Amino acid sequence: MRPIQLPEPPSPKLGTPEIFEGGVYGVVRRAVVIGNGFPGSENQSIGLVRALGLADKHVLYRVTRPKGGMNEWLHWLPVSLHKKLDYIIRQICVLLIYRGQKTLPLPTENGGSAGLKCVLEADVQQIVTMARQTFEKDGPILVVASGRDTISVASSIKQLASDNVFVVQIQHPRLHLNRFDLVITPKHDYYPLTREAQKQVPQFIHRWLTPREPPDRHVVLTTGALHQIDATALRNAASAWRDEFATLPKPILVVNIGGPTGNCRYGADLAKQLTTNLHSVLASCGSIRICFSNRTPEKVSNVITKELGDNPKVYIWDGQEPNPHMGHLAWADAFVVTADSVSMISEVCSTGKPAYIMGAERCTWKLSEFHKSLKERGVVRPFTGSENISESWSYPPLNDTAEAVSRVHKALAERGWRLRP
Repeated sequence: MRPIQLPEPPSPKLGTPEIFEGGVYGVVRRAVVIGNGFPGSENQSIGLVRALGLADKHVLYRVTRPKGGMNEWLHWLPVSLHKKLDYIIRQICVLLIYRGQKTLPLPTENGGSAGLKCVLEADVQQIVTMARQTFEKDGPILVVASGRDTISVASSIKQLASDNVFVVQIQHPRLHLNRFDLVITPKHDYYPLTREAQKQVPQFIHRWLTPREPPDRHVVLTTGALHQIDATALRNAASAWRDEFATLPKPILVVNIGGPTGNCRYGADLAKQLTTNLHSVLASCGSIRICFSNRTPEKVSNVITKELGDNPKVYIWDGQEPNPHMGHLAWADAFVVTADSVSMISEVCSTGKPAYIMGAERCTWKLSEFHKSLKERGVVRPFTGSENISESWSYPPLNDTAEAVSRVHKALAERGWRLRP
């Protein structure tokens, strides 16, 4: 008789160290965020890092430019060239004023003084050295950057430490997408490739339009901007701001006002129309809360403050801390947002609450495409002044950050890496 082969009993799992399971070398436990000092851009990077579970394991570096005087006219230059030009101008001024008695150090490409107020200056070599020297102990680094000024820094880190980092660039870098592991950008950034867009510019300019090619497989397309708003953040904000908002008369209408941009120009005329519309809906509101951004021109804020500042139903935030923005997102019953800011609109539309847009008809180029896509999805409506704010409506909330997280996980897996559990 042949002996019966019994299966081996399962051996107890002894907690094999991760290093023997492809662990520490393939587990992403930390992140580096490359910012540019603009809240709209940095919020996208930090929002992605937070959603990936690395909120407590990231370091923020900033690419900063010289400020003041003629520097405000030089922001179209690459950062490194801008800094060197600023250094030359300052040296000339020193020679003329002090007759060579005072000298200034030459700023490094990604750091240096040059009159900059630095938080933690983005130094390529420093970040690359850290990634290489700590790889065996701590594993790879997720590098997340957003904004035009961060492109050269992020791509250089990828080039010099490709075995030790995974680089995500948020917002379209225009050229050389292969210099990044993943690019996350709104669909409307590809508007220049459409027939409608190309009809708007002379034929000889077409060759200069970017992007020049449709997205490939390592491009993640979103509807709007990434951010830090999700159900957990809204619950926490609702609890934190309960004392201030719970007793306010309902419904609460929150009005977020940005500032004019190249693709959405407006001034006091829009402010006057906005105040007229707000006066028209006052009867259906319990409370109106108005916030200006740091981009709001005085001529806009002055009109609104003059027309509505004395109304007992209206509160206008004075810009002092604490910022009520998260409380507004959690407690508002409806929103009015100026059309200029993709970030502000994306955050509001992540709540699923009524979102009215002021000034979308003034938007041009790719920003008009963004508003068109939101309107087609039923996410926003124009603010006309005829609304009854007490009548609510809803839509599936925008959830671009969750989709981006899924794609990051997938891209890491294709490389044989994974995020910490």
